Order: sequence, then structure tokens, then C-alpha cells
Amino acid sequence: MDPLLIGLLVSLATIFVLFSGVSVAVGLLLVAAGFLLIFDGTRSLMMIPEVYFADLNSFTMLSIPMFIIMGAAIASTKAGADLFEAFERWMTRVPGGLVVSNLGACALFSAMSGSSPATCAAIGKMGIPEMRKRGYSEEIAAGSIAAGGTLGILIPPSVTMIVYGIATETSIGRLFLAGVLPGIMLVAFFMIWTIYSAWRSGTLYNLSQRRYSLAERLEIMPRVLPFLLIIGGVLYIMYGGVATPSETAAVGALLAIIMAMIIYKMWQPRVLWTVFRDSTKEAVMIMFIIAAAGVFAYMMSSLFITQTIAQWISELDVNRWVLMGIINVFLLFAGFFLPPVAVILMTAPILMPILLAAEFDPYWFAVILTINMEIGLITPPIGLNLYVINSIAPDISLKKILVGSLPYVLCMVTAIIVLCFFPGIATWLPTAVMGPAN
Repeated sequence: MDPLLIGLLVSLATIFVLFSGVSVAVGLLLVAAGFLLIFDGTRSLMMIPEVYFADLNSFTMLSIPMFIIMGAAIASTKAGADLFEAFERWMTRVPGGLVVSNLGACALFSAMSGSSPATCAAIGKMGIPEMRKRGYSEEIAAGSIAAGGTLGILIPPSVTMIVYGIATETSIGRLFLAGVLPGIMLVAFFMIWTIYSAWRSGTLYNLSQRRYSLAERLEIMPRVLPFLLIIGGVLYIMYGGVATPSETAAVGALLAIIMAMIIYKMWQPRVLWTVFRDSTKEAVMIMFIIAAAGVFAYMMSSLFITQTIAQWISELDVNRWVLMGIINVFLLFAGFFLPPVAVILMTAPILMPILLAAEFDPYWFAVILTINMEIGLITPPIGLNLYVINSIAPDISLKKILVGSLPYVLCMVTAIIVLCFFPGIATWLPTAVMGPAN
């Protein structure tokens, strides 16, 4: 049978299985095993255990649970509330400052925790009631937090970037650096829209009556700065060549736990157990998907589906940017239904040869892909952040949360367009710090 036809059957079967409610990892394994059995016989099934465990046999994989523990330790404390309070005290007299403060707190907390849901919950619990109290619309209040939470998968350290690095065999350090300037740009876009939206609704100058003294502004900083220093230290150690990503992640996780115990008195064994338990669950889930995606990729390659698709696309007589537009539409659609990790692991084996043949930079594309995945976090039907916001502010309807989030989707689309015109925004910093890529 023609490999392209088999590929179409694989796509339909995968969509059906995933929409049946089966977990992503189990669904990928079922589809891979089924098609290998049908088209390659029982002998190929003997390779599944070897392929499965081979994809997990990597020292770099250790960075995933370590960064997850680091984020969980921070997310289990009141660091989010303190970040919000710090921004609010410093920016209370700035026009639209409260919403801008929320976005700044989201950016920093998401970078520390690496979790979009945790960011939405931590910042939203305080930020949304305060914004509504001061006259900001429910749409602005909910939408800004939902969008701000997505920044965690772009601003380093990012588990999504680690998964991309493992799947494409690219440098994790370079990927982290590639996300820095685009992340800052996206935060700026969010803030610009927020200020404009507040001005349009007449709440731009609805300032807090509370005036904070310099002493009050400085008072909260000792509770926030240690965690920021940990993030800065992790990035410095990694980019400075002092340690590998896995070693750096382990040290960062240990320091984050120590800081949480010292600053927020997180001594109770029950709390520590919760951090390790939840981190283990999340890490195992991600690794299960990685291993299953490895088997799925093996099936695609064994049946010559990947190679045939790559060859077919490379032979299309279309402009490389038209090709990139098609890929972006595909990624947007996939992000509507699947989590970022699953999308990366399923598409990377197919897309990477095509991208390299079209002379696109893989680190630049990592940023483009990640922003596409951010859009999926605030758009239905999955839209995880929308449901998190609805759970912490149940009196705000999902419709209002979605309406408030849509302008930020346009900000992300704008960021993708800007990066297409100016790819150096993503590629300049990795080259400047680590030299040209091999």
C-alpha cells in the first residue's frame, strides 16, 4: 500500500483514538502497535520494548523531573501572591498599572514554575478580585491572567523546550536562550494591548488610593528576590558551561525547596510529600508520552510514512514561507486539541527534515511552535487556562473569559508574524552567547 495512504489511515486512527478519551500515551502506543502488526507483521512488535526504553535512556531526561520539582516547590508557596504584591506596590501609580502588574507577575511566576495552570491559579486568585474591585471589566481581568499564564512554556526554563530539544536532538541551552527575547516581546505586546484596552474602557486612570512608601515597597522584596536569583543562577550555570542541563536542574530544584522551607516555612512533611508526589506524577506522564511518541515515530519511519511525506512536501513547488504558513495552520489546529508535549513529539519527526530542507533555523522554529502551543492553552475546546480561570472565578462565565483572551491570541499571532520578518529576535541571543550553531 502507498505510504501516503497508510499515513492518512494513521492520522484518522490517531484522531479517533485520542478523541475516544484514551490517554495520549496509550493512544499512541495502540495506534503504533496496530499498524506495525497489520503492515509489518509480528516481528516488528518485538522491537517496541527496545524502542520504548531507548527513548528514555538519556541523561538529559533527568532535567524534566528536576525542573518540574523546582516549579512545584515554588508553586506550593505564596511566591505568586508576593510577586503580585511586589508589582502592585511598585506600579500602583502607573496608568493601567494593576493589569500590567498582573502580567509582569505572570511572566516571572510562570518562568519560575514553568506551569501555565499554576500561574493562572497563583496570580489569578489575588489579581482578578483586585482588578474587578478597581473597575476593570471581567473580560480584561480574566483574559489577562489566562494569557499571562501561557508565558511559562516560552520563557526559560521551559519543560516544553526541553521536550523539543530531546525530540529534535538540539541544544537545550540554545533553546532556552532563543525563548528569552521573544518572551519579553510577547509580554510587551500583552502590556500594550492591556493599556489600550483599559484606556478604551475608561479604567486606565482608575488608580489605587493607596500610596506606598519606599520602605513598604522594599519590604516585600526579600521574599521574592531569592527565587529570581535561583532562576538567574540556573540560566547562568547552564549557559556558562558550568554544568549540564540535568545537573543544573537538580541544583535548581534543591535550592528552590530550601528557599521554600526557609522563606515560607514549608517544613511540614505533608506539604513536601505533596510536592514530590505531584511532581512525580507529572514527570512520569511526560516521560510516558515521550516513550510512546518514540514508538509512534518508529512506526511512521518503519512504514516509510515520514520519509514519503517529507519527500512529497519537499517536491511541492511552493515558496518556503507558504510552506511555513501551512505548518503554522497545522500546528494551531493540533494545539486546539492536544497538549504541547504531545504535539511536539508527534510532529517533530515529520517536520524537522522538511524545515531543514527549506533552510529554516530549528531554534527559531522552536519559538514559533511554542507560541502556537500557547494559543492552544487559551482557545477551545481544550483551552486549559480558560477552565483554570473559571474554577478560581466561577462567577465569570467561560464566554467572558474567552472573549477577554482572544485579543491576546491576536498578540501571539502578531508575534509569530514579527518573528517571521525578524528571525534574529530568536536567533541573535543564542549565537551571541554560545556562538554559531553547528
